[in-house]
Amino acid sequence: MEMRRLGRTGLSIAPLVFGGNVFAWTADEKTSFALLDAFFDGGFNAVDTADVYSSWVPGNRGGESETIIGKWLKQSGRPRDRAVIVTKVGSDLGPERKGLSRRWILQAVEESLKRLQTDHIDLYLSHWPDPEVPHEETLAAYDTLLAQGKVRAIGASNLDAGQLGDALAVAKAKDLPRYDVLQPEYNLYDRAAYDGPLRDLCIAEEIGVITYFSLARGFLSGKYRSHKDLEGSARGGGVEKYLDGRGMRILGILDEIAEETGAKQAEIALAWIIARGGVTAPIASATNLDQLASLVRSAELKLSEEAIQRLNDVSG
Repeated sequence: MEMRRLGRTGLSIAPLVFGGNVFAWTADEKTSFALLDAFFDGGFNAVDTADVYSSWVPGNRGGESETIIGKWLKQSGRPRDRAVIVTKVGSDLGPERKGLSRRWILQAVEESLKRLQTDHIDLYLSHWPDPEVPHEETLAAYDTLLAQGKVRAIGASNLDAGQLGDALAVAKAKDLPRYDVLQPEYNLYDRAAYDGPLRDLCIAEEIGVITYFSLARGFLSGKYRSHKDLEGSARGGGVEKYLDGRGMRILGILDEIAEETGAKQAEIALAWIIARGGVTAPIASATNLDQLASLVRSAELKLSEEAIQRLNDVSG
């Protein structure tokens, strides 16, 4: 398996990251264990989660995904250094349990470590910008965790170019650790927020990039083509916005390339991101082993320059 350097973190990851948002949501514990076993057996090594996953499920409070990963780490018998665990802090878990203050980061990391049943988190991300907390306070908290060995590297999700640039400037001016990884929303449909100044900044600063919603909430799999297709789907509400002319044109090109190559639409959409300059790896999730096998194939799929250009043109 090809390993890619994740920015300046010192970490190396395979070109696809498993999305742990499905754990305790659309994948129960037994299924989650089987998916993680198959993913790691396939030569992949990174899984992404957050302290807030999967709080949106009735009866859940957040932390359920981390708990499943922790149980899997413990029972799988795999060496801890073979797994790159990515989790996040900052989402709303209730009163006094959100944001990027020093107090909450130092409390939240202990809770995540306990759920994950590990003594360190490989990559810890600020989940959302927090306008009420200065970058200096947040980065100083991470400096403490890095010095303690509880976190190996830090990054951020959902920052724009201005916010990331400001955080990098504060880190340099105050001699604090900087964000070495960005996790933006990015796929063939949702390109505008990352392509441009933010992507240019990440390339210039050697920042690792792992993209989320890499399949546009499942739309780019091709299985959602009408509002009727959304009925009964756990992801239906999030997919509806893609059912427009542009979405259909993107699916049309994916269909053509699928016909030409024999690959599935989802595999092609992920292969496009994997081949994209300024991206280390996309995050994608699966809820059964057949879906996972398709994800695995995307990391081995090499699109022709002509196919990539057609996808660039239709999605640009």
